[in-house]
Amino acid sequence: MRKDFGAKPYIYPQPVLIIATYGEDGTPDAMNAAWGGISDMNKIAMYLSASHKTVKNILQRKAFTVSMADADHVTACDYVGIVSANDVPDKLARSGLHATRSERVDAPLIDELPMTLECTLVSFDEETELLVGEIVNVSADERVLGENGKIDPAKLRPITFDAVNNAYLVLGEKVGNAFQDGKALK
Repeated sequence: MRKDFGAKPYIYPQPVLIIATYGEDGTPDAMNAAWGGISDMNKIAMYLSASHKTVKNILQRKAFTVSMADADHVTACDYVGIVSANDVPDKLARSGLHATRSERVDAPLIDELPMTLECTLVSFDEETELLVGEIVNVSADERVLGENGKIDPAKLRPITFDAVNNAYLVLGEKVGNAFQDGKALK
């Protein structure tokens, strides 16, 4: 038997994205966003309110980074989501996170978060609040790479937002092989 919950924004996994920008004065800023994901081979799409300081920065600078929040930095990642840079301009510094300027886009990389998409602004629809960015590079700290030189989710320990229970969950257990296991049914 199933239980109905009505129309809710429930999906698993729901990534926890940390979006970083520079303000007008060059101060690094970051926000936590859950409503976003890959929308094409080199695009990311997120629904973000225009009232966010981070969105204002993106519209001005035409660039941003998106890091995967991880289990090791849950407190800092949650903090940048519950505090507004409109009220606390130095919230990234207060979170304990540090920033380094990207060499590819006019936006900061968050040093502690080991995987980042470096993006330029494609579009922002003020009515729907859909922001689309072009991914110009993905960078990852060597500490999260496996022996094969690729990103190892078990080392990255990305978190997902559980909207049902207002919780963060860590991802990581491998249960199959994409584009391979289904061949057994051919």
